[in-house]
Amino acid sequence: MEPVSSTPFNSLLQRHGFWPLQRSEVRTLQVNVGRVCNQACHHCHVDAGPTRTESMERPTAERAIELLAANPSVEVLDLTGGAPELNPNFRFLVRSALELGRRVIDRCNLTVLLEPGQEDTAGFLARHRVEIVASMPCYEADNVDRQRGKGVYEKSIEALQLLNRLGYGQPQSTLVLDLVYNPGGASLPPSQPSLEAAYKSELESRFGIRFSRLLTLTNMPIRRFADHLNRTDQHQAYLSLLVNHFNPATVPDLMCTALLSVGYDGRLYDCDFNQMVDMGLGEDFETLWDLDDLGRLVGRPIATGHHCFGCTAGSGSSCGGALIQP
Repeated sequence: MEPVSSTPFNSLLQRHGFWPLQRSEVRTLQVNVGRVCNQACHHCHVDAGPTRTESMERPTAERAIELLAANPSVEVLDLTGGAPELNPNFRFLVRSALELGRRVIDRCNLTVLLEPGQEDTAGFLARHRVEIVASMPCYEADNVDRQRGKGVYEKSIEALQLLNRLGYGQPQSTLVLDLVYNPGGASLPPSQPSLEAAYKSELESRFGIRFSRLLTLTNMPIRRFADHLNRTDQHQAYLSLLVNHFNPATVPDLMCTALLSVGYDGRLYDCDFNQMVDMGLGEDFETLWDLDDLGRLVGRPIATGHHCFGCTAGSGSSCGGALIQP
């Protein structure tokens, strides 16, 4: 790994007075339980799919819960993948975190709820009041199927209607259902509030679907999306777009400052994107078993790369959506 101060991203941070970029107290433990998925989306930064076999094993899941229990400052267990529901330890992680009084987020692709063997998963999520962050890159069928596979839009609508029947996303309900938009190609997301209004209008008028919030996410130039950019000769142009739209106002709220990312094998990273390009925390804190007190991470420099421009372009991007609202 390059020395932290030598990356182009950090050079720009230094110019704007934000270097060194350092970790603060960990508020979110984001656990990537593996790369097994029932979909193979064109934009997937995890490169997940039905043929992948990487999956978190029980001792690693148990260690993640031990770390959560030992660090009460961590408020949220954020489960991602792949399709996290397909991991055999998914329900153990959910129940254990809730018993510790933590919020739990499931990053769901929606169609997994209709897979054989998953018939009771939506009900499980509702009973345990798990917050759902669901991929829905457009309210138009053609755009969704082009990005995520033929027939995905129809199944996504069916899954959203199922979640609505269980109370998710309904007015006065505490069952959170957020949707995630990402562009279909090499462009930045539009305004999050205006796009949310369009989503809510279109989905309710067409299908009676309601949801809590829309989160916009910038496509990261790594893994499968990077391959697409290279095949279509857009990689350099897209990187230039991100760099040219760098917004220093996004830096204070970057998710990597208060999030710890855990890989399916227990390795530790500043964020899920760093995980996918193998930019770990370093030898001192390589895995879950190398520390008990997450407070030891406070003040450590954050590893950066070209993909970090994706989080700081325009209105910014994070697992919680845009970092700046108009």
